[in-house]
Amino acid sequence: MRWSRYFLPTMKDTPAEAQIASHRYMLRAGMVRQNAAGIYTWLPMGLKVLTKIADIVRDEQARAGANEVLMPTIQSAELWQESGRFDAYGPEMLRFEDRHGRTMLYGPTNEEMITDIFKRDVQSYKNLPMNLYHIQWKFRDEVRPRFGVMRGREFLMKDGYSFDVDKEAAELAYKKVFISYLRTFRRLGLTAIPMQADTGPIGGDLSHEFLIQAETGESEVFFDSAISGDKAFTEDLTNDTELEAAFDRLTAAYARTDETHEAALFDAEVPEERKVVSRGVEVGHIFYFGTKYSEALGATVSNADGKDVPVHMGSYGIGVSRLVGGIIEANHDDDGIIWPTEIAPFGVGIINLKVDDEGCTSACDQLYAQAQAAGLDPLLDDRDMRPGGKFADMELIGLPWVITIGPRGLKDGMAELKNRRTGEKQDVAIADVLAKVSAG
Repeated sequence: MRWSRYFLPTMKDTPAEAQIASHRYMLRAGMVRQNAAGIYTWLPMGLKVLTKIADIVRDEQARAGANEVLMPTIQSAELWQESGRFDAYGPEMLRFEDRHGRTMLYGPTNEEMITDIFKRDVQSYKNLPMNLYHIQWKFRDEVRPRFGVMRGREFLMKDGYSFDVDKEAAELAYKKVFISYLRTFRRLGLTAIPMQADTGPIGGDLSHEFLIQAETGESEVFFDSAISGDKAFTEDLTNDTELEAAFDRLTAAYARTDETHEAALFDAEVPEERKVVSRGVEVGHIFYFGTKYSEALGATVSNADGKDVPVHMGSYGIGVSRLVGGIIEANHDDDGIIWPTEIAPFGVGIINLKVDDEGCTSACDQLYAQAQAAGLDPLLDDRDMRPGGKFADMELIGLPWVITIGPRGLKDGMAELKNRRTGEKQDVAIADVLAKVSAG
């Protein structure tokens, strides 16, 4: 993409409403624009990152055996009334009437709807286990939306739902999702910390949330630094025994610092040199809630004995749009964003320092075409403006690599290559620079 043809409205100054780094940089880097409190338009670069994150989530869901569906954003109140949650959910749920006087709601979550879908077509345990998910916009009418996409009212979420014939099978399904989430976050350049959590209005008695480290996190957490080296992040677990062992390892020694009984257990079991105290941002939450919804909505299957039993269920959420903010919170400096390579909006930036110089323009155009052919998805800054502004904008949007071509270096066939994360700069022959980028 050529910058001159791309809608990327960067800002030099920070808007007054931006209180945290991710909100500040998402506005300044032209990723989003606010339409109402907690509601945003995603501009081209922001949408590109959002889509890349969603694609990684999809890839890991498929790897874990889940099937993607797409449910509507608007739901009838009837199923929620049957489950007992219509009145219990609270004012965060937006309720309204359609033109025929039927009570409707903008879905904050989908336990009721997916249970109804399941019960219409699945009657036997032979069709289980089953895991269905979608990536859909949600709306929760937060009383105080703030921090940009970190706590908005409208947000993109991956919510998945597992169905199993009994508790033992359902808990195994829960553990599989738990491990798949750790792998998902690792691919996004994050180490997620799993924490035992309250189930809240979702219900049930088993729940974990996943937090990533960030100075602006809502919660103070402490954890064992050994988590980052666990093989569950990078290796395929070949059987259920390995999976359960990994789950036990990764849930044994993590706790919030404000939960005194768990803090004491942590102090007793984790060596001092491995203890880490930090702040965390929640980016995922999973629940096992048994037969709460299947009993209320009549979702049963016949078991091996021919008896109809309510299915055991779990639900599993990842805040896809929230992750954009969370990743920036964990990956930025004073100059802007530092994107992990796999979700960067472009693989490499190319700066033409002098667009009215025929040699520079020709060299940049040629390099741009070569980068496209190599699948590096380049962004060519071909704008007619001062070099300082170009450098500042490239730092702000945070591409992993930036190649700069100017008249002086071009005389010797050289370009400057900069690594955004390390700040390292090196002069590289233009003929070799893309190979350096590809090699990482």
